[in-house]
Amino acid sequence: MNDSENTPKRWSLIRSERGPELPLFQVRYDLVESPRNSMRMRAIVLETPDWVNIVAVTAAGKIVVVKQYRFGVGKITTEIPAGIVDPGETHQQAAIRELKEETGYTASEWRYMGWVEPNAAFLNNRCHHWFACNVTKTESLGLDESEDISVCEISFQELRREIDEGRMRNGLSLLALSHSFDLWKLCE
Repeated sequence: MNDSENTPKRWSLIRSERGPELPLFQVRYDLVESPRNSMRMRAIVLETPDWVNIVAVTAAGKIVVVKQYRFGVGKITTEIPAGIVDPGETHQQAAIRELKEETGYTASEWRYMGWVEPNAAFLNNRCHHWFACNVTKTESLGLDESEDISVCEISFQELRREIDEGRMRNGLSLLALSHSFDLWKLCE
């Protein structure tokens, strides 16, 4: 079997219709047709703005994390600072703003680590990963009404314990952290 027989083909879009608007998402229904067997189905797409995740490391080599209650899993989780890219701002501007709002930390040294598709099965957005080096606490928190966050600086060993003991399971946080290990050396 050659590779062209194994390559999936693009499904045909017959039409799209808007569904309900939710606080973080605009639902879209796409009627699509399979190129393999002409089967038609209604695909659900959640349209949402891009997101940012920030790996923030202090001059002492500690990582800034946030702890907050997450409705989806019904428990308090440990994550890296993150948020939505607001209309009219770049993803770097969003990363700078989110770090300051959620943690009160700022940084003058930023490095872009690239983007991922959070879940291409039904989301249409990107999550941009940023690395902030030599962060310092310079501001008070600027939380939204719906946020209740505690901020901590933890060591690499404490980070491993958070992961090993199941308090840090957010896939996008873990992915951004895995991309940042070589950059941590720059903060020392």
